Amino acid sequence: METTKRSAQVQRKTNETDISLAFSVDGEGKNNLETEVYFLNHMLDLFARHGHFDLDVRAKGDIEIDYHHTVEDIGICLGQALREALGDKKGIKRYGNAFVPMDDSLAQVVIDLSNRPHLEYRAEYPTNQVGQFPTELVHEFLWKLALEARMNLHVILHYGQNTHHMIEAIFKALGRALDEATSIDPRVKGVPSTKGVL
Repeated sequence: METTKRSAQVQRKTNETDISLAFSVDGEGKNNLETEVYFLNHMLDLFARHGHFDLDVRAKGDIEIDYHHTVEDIGICLGQALREALGDKKGIKRYGNAFVPMDDSLAQVVIDLSNRPHLEYRAEYPTNQVGQFPTELVHEFLWKLALEARMNLHVILHYGQNTHHMIEAIFKALGRALDEATSIDPRVKGVPSTKGVL
């Protein structure tokens, strides 16, 4: 049975950012990332590769102020693209769960593509920054992603000592959990909900 490739393109231009993003659920982990926030480039690369998603991001923002607007708006665009790419969500597994270790760290991400946005974020880091990247922006990115994709997103950082490793484990787990949740299950007839709609 042939299936249509689930993909979407989103553009967002404000007085603070100019973003173009293309996302494919059924990809190969290929990405092309130019965000001006190099640590985020690294995390999005991990997310795409571990989720087997194709991701192309071009982003310019007011990074002379800080990274906040750029990171936030990329989360918004990725969430919108994910929601559009999934369409009516017929046949998907809906739920995804992944544990990922990264040296000293262990992260867990659990997803429900429920059309009910919620972020449960339980993570504490030993430092407030990784290089020039403020760790508080991880929450900002994930919350905007969950909000715009309209998904339940639970992130639990069980433990860790190195802030880079801890955030890396989260993004790898995010990719793997989302890969599971978006996968097509041939046993699922229609939408995986007793409501008949997601």
